[in-house]
Amino acid sequence: PNTSLRDLTWRTTPIPDPQAFDTLNTALANDITLWNGAEFYGPPYANSLHLLARFFATHPSSAARVCLSLKGSSDPSKGLHIDGSRANVRRSISECLRVLDGRKKIDIFAAGRVDPNVPLEETISAIAEYVRDGKVGGIGLSEVDADTIRRVRGVHPIAAVEVELSLQTPEILTNGVARTCGELGIPIVAYSPLGRGLLANRITKPGDMDKDDLRHHLPRFAPGALEANAREERVYGGAGGVGVGEAVEREGWLVEIVPIPGTTTAERVQENAEAVVLTEDEWNDVEDIRKGAEVVRARYPGGH
Repeated sequence: PNTSLRDLTWRTTPIPDPQAFDTLNTALANDITLWNGAEFYGPPYANSLHLLARFFATHPSSAARVCLSLKGSSDPSKGLHIDGSRANVRRSISECLRVLDGRKKIDIFAAGRVDPNVPLEETISAIAEYVRDGKVGGIGLSEVDADTIRRVRGVHPIAAVEVELSLQTPEILTNGVARTCGELGIPIVAYSPLGRGLLANRITKPGDMDKDDLRHHLPRFAPGALEANAREERVYGGAGGVGVGEAVEREGWLVEIVPIPGTTTAERVQENAEAVVLTEDEWNDVEDIRKGAEVVRARYPGGH
């Protein structure tokens, strides 16, 4: 697996630099080199970009080893609201470049979500300007459906598609997204492969989370729903995130899946780096678990 930077900064009190740097260095020591961040993973003055700028200032030789995938195009005045207009895409990328200050190139850039008020083609073409200028390496998509992937690849090649995937959230395996990416040769970057901790046997009730934990705002972690989903987790047994592998093959198409679990400690990075090899029977067991999963409530509040 590779890693998400979300949990290092998207919290009331960001993880201190010594702990964050230790986490990132441990990732590199385990060849975890795809790092996924966002300009909205934290406030405008303390998000993924600021952490990365400090890290690469201290560890400049590490920059060449990292493939940095960033999400942006948020509207700073409206929190997580995505503004996919050409003007705001330019503002977003320019701000990311300013904060990074030349210490690391943006290898992949994507709008955090599709702006329903702006044609996605406009958003993609705006990012493409920075690709042509050599300031961004490639263009990604986040939380899109299969038809959208096929449509916008005509505007510019797509480097990756980021979507949620776990035993509790397996929809992309049946709604055409995974199949489309496999047919088009586009890797899938799978976030929350452990169901935001529900599949890691660590959360059974709201009190198991810190008071400032963002999961308190997610429907699946609300009182009542969390307990029900934790009970459902016991049915999964030790499968956890095993169902999110490096590739999934179905009916003649093969898709590369890159999981990006989030973490805040070197210990968890080490755990995530350990490879798990399944037998065919074990894969079949995981597939049976996936098909029988029953999850209470939606992934996000309305509008996200």
